Amino acid sequence: MLRYATILLTALLLAGCAAQPPEPDPIRRALQNLSDRAADRLMHVAEIQPPQEQVLLLDTPSVDTSLSIASERFLENLTRAMLRISDGPQVLDWRPAMAGDSGDHQWRLASRLEATAPRLQLSDRELLPYRLTLSLYRPDADSALWETEIEGAFDATAL
Repeated sequence: MLRYATILLTALLLAGCAAQPPEPDPIRRALQNLSDRAADRLMHVAEIQPPQEQVLLLDTPSVDTSLSIASERFLENLTRAMLRISDGPQVLDWRPAMAGDSGDHQWRLASRLEATAPRLQLSDRELLPYRLTLSLYRPDADSALWETEIEGAFDATAL
């Protein structure tokens, strides 16, 4: 009897290990994709070449409340995307106390995620159009040296 119980337990453990991992959270996947696109676009900016010699200071993003995404959650995804880049810049959170004299290798990245239209009702889901604006500054400057926009739409059921 003990032998059969051991065989059954082993079979159950092996079946559990062989099962597919659960699908990632849809909003997490959507934010990862958006953050990866932002990181890729930033790595092609001429001013920060070579990126591995730069320090990127990420400012707290401005996120439209109608998107139902916390700015901390978006910042976490953006930070992770920047850190996933091989030979990418060093990434730190920026705080206003860090303003002032900075070296030539430091850059502040500001981001703004906003809804660009009301929810679009499709037959099987709702889409929420967005625009992500990325602006690159020197830590002590008020005007952006580079700016770009990424537009798309979130599946509102994932939010």
